[in-house]
Amino acid sequence: MRLDKYLKVARLIKRRTVANDACDVGRVMVNGKPAKASYQVKVGDVLELAFGQRTLKVKVLQTPEHVGKDQAELLYQEI
Repeated sequence: MRLDKYLKVARLIKRRTVANDACDVGRVMVNGKPAKASYQVKVGDVLELAFGQRTLKVKVLQTPEHVGKDQAELLYQEI
């Protein structure tokens, strides 16, 4: 699954276009390296998202195409 789509499906970022822009400016890192929106997310990847002064670090647990709002938190684990 593409990184920008994963961020939207997991509800880490509200819109896919916003996730795409965040990747373009280098606010999203995968396994310690800046990642493009087209990066293929795999189970076990560590994502770092920079939101202003705050940084969110999560580990990918699942990569389903569709998931309900109540199950979105099961896709990742905060580190």
